[in-house]
Amino acid sequence: MHVLVLGGTTEARALAARLATRRDVRVTTSLAGRVARPAALEGDVRVGGFGGVDGLAAWLREHRVDAVVDATHPFAATISEHAVRAAAATGVPAVLLRRPGWRPAPGDVWHDAGSLAEAAALLPSLGRRVFLTTGRLGLAAFAEPSLAELHFLVRSVEPPEPPLPHHTEILLDRGPYTVEGETALLREHRIDVLVTKDSGGAATAAKLTAARALSVPVLIVRRPPAPEGAHELPDVAGVLSHLGLD
Repeated sequence: MHVLVLGGTTEARALAARLATRRDVRVTTSLAGRVARPAALEGDVRVGGFGGVDGLAAWLREHRVDAVVDATHPFAATISEHAVRAAAATGVPAVLLRRPGWRPAPGDVWHDAGSLAEAAALLPSLGRRVFLTTGRLGLAAFAEPSLAELHFLVRSVEPPEPPLPHHTEILLDRGPYTVEGETALLREHRIDVLVTKDSGGAATAAKLTAARALSVPVLIVRRPPAPEGAHELPDVAGVLSHLGLD
């Protein structure tokens, strides 16, 4: 059985590791190639795009893929849409592995935004010193002249792409993070508002606990909806059971 995992997440690595232990399964993980030094993966690895829906469908046929697991980031809407359509075109079963989003706890001060642009528009009313953890792409939304008086601490795995906010300090780091470390970071940089995408998962959730403890408001960008027709499961165990490989 050949399983294609569209990867880039902690869950994708865990799934590949589980599948790679089986003699009756071949697992290939596909990475978009946006991270120069990705974490190690079990099984076969390919890097780069497929060339849209048609390209992915052709790859599934050529490599005789028996199942597709989309375990990309919850905000990777385009590849998720392509995966659903390519799987439907080829008759290959597909499943979406998407970890649950975060939920507020008592003491949290959360504000929702539907996009990065909406989050940027809300920022001036929430704080002046911003901890921006939305990744290295899309920071142009925060480079607007209306935000020129705000100070941004931008954290990403690799150097972010310009344009950047006017007052920006770059912090290159990779999770998982600790509550103690995140609390110290917020205090050191005198952060008074945190901006993040609703990525879910434990690897980067410590910042939310730290923000709660320090009464720092959190501006959360909502996830895009799952593609129409996607069969969504929340964890690796559920995917393995769905594939009959548990």
